[in-house]
Amino acid sequence: MPKRILQGVVVSDKNDKTIVVKVERRFTDPLLKKTIRRSKKYHAHDETNSRKVGERVSIRECRPVSKNKTWEVIGTEA
Repeated sequence: MPKRILQGVVVSDKNDKTIVVKVERRFTDPLLKKTIRRSKKYHAHDETNSRKVGERVSIRECRPVSKNKTWEVIGTEA
């Protein structure tokens, strides 16, 4: 089964080897026909502690690293 890859913005880097990434999805409401934005935060494993708040990053599903971390950072976007 392929691993999911999501793009988002780093909103917190205060934890050791962990960042919090806010991922936003957009969809059209079936009834109102308006575009709606929904966001969710994911804890991701950042081995080198190199990502900072405000950076756009890509994260990928992985095995559980801790209780809340099941994602890992795979790259930074321009």
